[in-house]
Amino acid sequence: MAAGSRQTPVAQRSRLSERVRQLSPSGIRRFFDLIATMEGVISLGVGEPDFVTPWRIREAAIHAIEKGFTHYTSNFGLLELRQAVAQNLAARYGVEYDPAREILITVGVSEGLDLAMRSILDPGDEVIIPEPTYVSYIPCVTLAGGTFVPAPTSVENGFKARAADIEARVTPRTRAIVVGYPNNPTGAVIERAEFKKIAEVARRHDLLLVSDEIYDRLVYGVQHVCVAALPGARERTILLGGMSKAYAMTGWRIGFAAAPAEIIEGMMKVHQYTMLCAPTLSQLAAVEALRMGEEDVLRMMEEYDRRRRIIVRGLNTIGLPCVEPRGAFYAFPSIRATGLSSQQFAEKLLMEEKVAVVPGDAFGPSGEGYVRCCYAVAAEQIEEALVRIGRFVQRHKV
Repeated sequence: MAAGSRQTPVAQRSRLSERVRQLSPSGIRRFFDLIATMEGVISLGVGEPDFVTPWRIREAAIHAIEKGFTHYTSNFGLLELRQAVAQNLAARYGVEYDPAREILITVGVSEGLDLAMRSILDPGDEVIIPEPTYVSYIPCVTLAGGTFVPAPTSVENGFKARAADIEARVTPRTRAIVVGYPNNPTGAVIERAEFKKIAEVARRHDLLLVSDEIYDRLVYGVQHVCVAALPGARERTILLGGMSKAYAMTGWRIGFAAAPAEIIEGMMKVHQYTMLCAPTLSQLAAVEALRMGEEDVLRMMEEYDRRRRIIVRGLNTIGLPCVEPRGAFYAFPSIRATGLSSQQFAEKLLMEEKVAVVPGDAFGPSGEGYVRCCYAVAAEQIEEALVRIGRFVQRHKV
């Protein structure tokens, strides 16, 4: 280049894809990062059991190490675990799956959802999701090239999805409906009659049903409805489940997908090029959980139910109206009495009283005016948190 000449600037292109750049950070993660910088915080924000994984399950993993089970498994997962999943679904819900061809072991339900979306969606396909909704559903649709279509729920109907609202949003581009009940963040469950109507909408418009049932064991005074067990639903349902919540095994990262063989084969193709297989030790621990862990599940369910009644009664007494959650381990009270937005409420409560909750709008626009409170923490901590929240509400009530 000749002395004194000027170089034409090269346009800088982002090294991130458009899809990733457009993705919003998790509204939950931001609060986790804040909490990590503070002492004395009571966290009602993290959605995981405070129980340690039951000893019999941990011991199974220890024995697996001693016996040298340290290698890859089949891409589908250990046949022994797939058989245990199939037996559990048949015994509990009367729905039959072939463990050789119709069950895939995944790295938690999170991976199962991602695999489902990447396996069934083409660019521009639409997916209807009732909201407020778990924070991963919408990004998984987006990253798979699909378009999220919200079907808002409201406190008036107990945050339950309704078939009519879903059908009103069906277009020629609609490919699937994602349902997650018992619901995170509201704790809502759906009765069999309404779920049958939703399944009928899927049949009428030839749609897939992606059903996240990770909280299926955590219901209180009601029976869980397994979507795949509804009349005519099995052949169009991708059933997602796992061990994280009911068996207090969040860190083991074990989930499963059950669906017709063609869909499972497609999901396995994506899985084999990304994860290859779920961790072997975790799979062996999950076998023990499914075969011998029922007593532990019942013990933890009883304690969650006790904590549920404490927090719901306390929130309503404080002046934060709360629909009774019948599943999972979340309460979703209205904070409108304070005049604060969900974000303002959560941030001020954390800074002024050191109680962490998650703003409702992190779960979609219809979550605005609410916060999620997880009651999978010790009852004593819930009671102390309620004292602090009560002081906060008294100061900010309008």
